[in-house]
Amino acid sequence: MNEWTQCVITPAVNDEGFASLAVPVYRASTIPFADAQAYATRRERGEEGYSYGLYGTPTSRTLEQKITQLHGGVRTLLAPSGQAAIALIMLQLLNQGDRVLIPDTVYPPVRDFADKDLTRLGIEARFYDPTDLAALTALIDDRTRLVWLESPGSTTMEVQDMSAIADLAHQRGALVGCDNTWASPLYFKPLRHGADIVVEALTKFFGGHSDVLMGSVTVKDPALATQIRAGLGRMGVGISPDDCALVLRGMETMALRMDHGARVARRLIERLQGHRLVRNILYPALPGSPGHELWKRDFNGASGVFSVVFTEAAAPHVGPALDVLKTFAIGASWGGTRSLAAPMPVRAARSVREWTEPDTVLRLSVGLEDEDDLATDIDLFLDYLEQRCNM
Repeated sequence: MNEWTQCVITPAVNDEGFASLAVPVYRASTIPFADAQAYATRRERGEEGYSYGLYGTPTSRTLEQKITQLHGGVRTLLAPSGQAAIALIMLQLLNQGDRVLIPDTVYPPVRDFADKDLTRLGIEARFYDPTDLAALTALIDDRTRLVWLESPGSTTMEVQDMSAIADLAHQRGALVGCDNTWASPLYFKPLRHGADIVVEALTKFFGGHSDVLMGSVTVKDPALATQIRAGLGRMGVGISPDDCALVLRGMETMALRMDHGARVARRLIERLQGHRLVRNILYPALPGSPGHELWKRDFNGASGVFSVVFTEAAAPHVGPALDVLKTFAIGASWGGTRSLAAPMPVRAARSVREWTEPDTVLRLSVGLEDEDDLATDIDLFLDYLEQRCNM
């Protein structure tokens, strides 16, 4: 064999007896077949078979199975981000003339997608108060194909009664989907409470290091998985095996990271509570927070993500006060090793129930830093607010 050819063709190496605790990274676009017959019958391999890298590798399938097991579903599919997962679900399940119901507290990019893209396709998106079952009941009609939930709600942390909403939706033949990114399957399993579809932004707690973007879609109906998978293939949506390896690595420490974040978050909340410039703490595990009783009934725990509402006097100074932080980083997202602070405007992202609190809410996400360093940051932040409000 010519040396040029030898450079291209890889010899088979005996791997008997070799094992690794790490999941191998299988990179492939083309998948070769043993013979012409195997290639001609490649579609007979089914959804679990391999025919082209776009439809999965052993690395991505390993990640899918781990997520499926955590959620108690039948199949998980991967998307380039959590937002992409939600958008792709809606594009695959909704047709012109259909209606989708979305909570008023939804992640703002989902609202933007519904208002612009779904409307352009002739799909009606209606927003509903996530805590008003009677109002939701009135919105569900024969055209409703999907009821979407985000529980807790983006920024303002309202917890929804998923079991009751699922019953309402299923009675009218609608599917139920849920964004479960705040809790992860460690603390809440939507499929056990009536949801048909659950999305995770793997970018956050699963990846855990703020260096990868990915989303997942887990379902409990195999036919639904087949429908969505086929649509992803038609749209050419594929996931890098290297990114899957990063998420698989992150999953191994997810439980420890989330446990630490929750414990430290509670201590920081205690520090913030009672301060004269803090109007409210939004955190499902906290008595008095929206949906606290539902959280106690349905969830196994709380993540380290919470929001702070300040007084009218302090709210205008929240943005500049972030510049005194030394340990918290300023940035969107959550779930990584670094604690994050993100000022979130709320009023413009509501259309059903008016937001009457000060517009800017500060969302905090606890990472892995020492509790005392984070507490010092909180004190610096509050001291700055005190100084500005006393001027």
